[in-house]
Amino acid sequence: MDYIKETIELNKERFVQELIDWLKIPSVSADPKFKDDVLKAADYLKNQFTQAGMENVQLLPTKGYPVVYADKITDPSKPTVLVYGHYDVQPADPYELWTSPPFEPVVKTTEAHPQGAIYARGACDDKGQVYMHVKALEMMLSNQDLPCNIKVIIEGEEEVGSANLGNFLTEYKEKLKADVILISDTGIINNETPCITNGLRGLCYMEVEVLGPNRDLHSGIYGGGVDNPLNVLCKLIGSLKDDNGHITVEDFYGDVIELSDEEKIQINSVPVTVAEFEQSIGLPKSYGEQGYTLLEQLSIRPTLDVNGIWGGYIGEGAKTVLPSKANAKISMRLVPNQSSKKIAELFTKHFEKIAPNTVRVKVTEHHGGEPYVTPIDSIEYKAAELALTETFGKKPLAMRNGASIPIVALFEEILGLKSVLMGFGLDSDAIHSPNEHYGLFNYFKGIETIPYFYKYYAELKK
Repeated sequence: MDYIKETIELNKERFVQELIDWLKIPSVSADPKFKDDVLKAADYLKNQFTQAGMENVQLLPTKGYPVVYADKITDPSKPTVLVYGHYDVQPADPYELWTSPPFEPVVKTTEAHPQGAIYARGACDDKGQVYMHVKALEMMLSNQDLPCNIKVIIEGEEEVGSANLGNFLTEYKEKLKADVILISDTGIINNETPCITNGLRGLCYMEVEVLGPNRDLHSGIYGGGVDNPLNVLCKLIGSLKDDNGHITVEDFYGDVIELSDEEKIQINSVPVTVAEFEQSIGLPKSYGEQGYTLLEQLSIRPTLDVNGIWGGYIGEGAKTVLPSKANAKISMRLVPNQSSKKIAELFTKHFEKIAPNTVRVKVTEHHGGEPYVTPIDSIEYKAAELALTETFGKKPLAMRNGASIPIVALFEEILGLKSVLMGFGLDSDAIHSPNEHYGLFNYFKGIETIPYFYKYYAELKK
């Protein structure tokens, strides 16, 4: 596989420019005004897989945005790898906090990225990481060096909960038969310390609404006689955690499994200190559930956080009103053995119970996903371990990730397949935030490493 580094070196400029062209397309699945752009991004990727030499390239419909499908079956006796990713991106708001427009990608050199990084929404999550696979497959196919059969599905609704992908997997179950799923939507500790994500938290995403009077009221005339929905909402939210950072929803921890001492040692072996964590995000002091280390708080403990809160007047100047209603979006990250549906029910029951009789409340469940753990003694894990060792020159660490990829648990439930999570992003890449970026080192390292995964996976499956 000597051609890999040489091919990357000769094509670096083209590989970057093609990704930049894709990043220019604002494929924001959460906002209907970007519908045409989301479809345009899918079509761009379809064309790139075709040019890379993949076969049966097509857009498979769902009730939402289509799934980009491609395959290359070289020998039915060889193992088949199903590659998954997503082409939709998070909204770029607030635009004013970007140092360059989110859909006008630029390469900037920074202390963290001396080789440069692409700044754009979706650069790391997940367009940049998906495009690594396009270029890796292009290299291998042009050199007739594909030791596995390959199938690819890249969806357009991951950032809004993959609501239609479960039905898609069921409908195309026969078409998607494979031996393992390869996903690059996670990261590494730093550019000197590779790792493989062997666990993900689940997600339960809710919206709450507190309803008071039938209209906004003059605070001078009505103040003192009306329970302000914003005041009530703040009080209710404040009660969802106690002073120790413990979530107060009744029976919230009922299904949580405490990890063994050996598992905790593995989690805490990741070389990240509290001081480094605080400094990296400009935080005066970290905060989390008492009784657990920072790394445990970030990966193996459930959370509850307000993601947005609104109501009343927020424009320039003053407007003295008592709002008729107040809203908040609340997400809970879940750990193995917790169920997103059960947690949604517990949360709804709890929120309705603690609301005072001076207001009405409405609780809405948006979307969720289940937690997931990959065994570190599996063939797919070992193949990723060998691939990263080959390109980084050191054995990767196993790391639990606090984020969620809802589809991973569905893959196992519907397709009966384990996933290997081999991503190349960094925590500092600001995914879901202004100034998201993806290092060129990481982009090229991914293109270099992916072919070795196929090589070692094929060898270990013999």
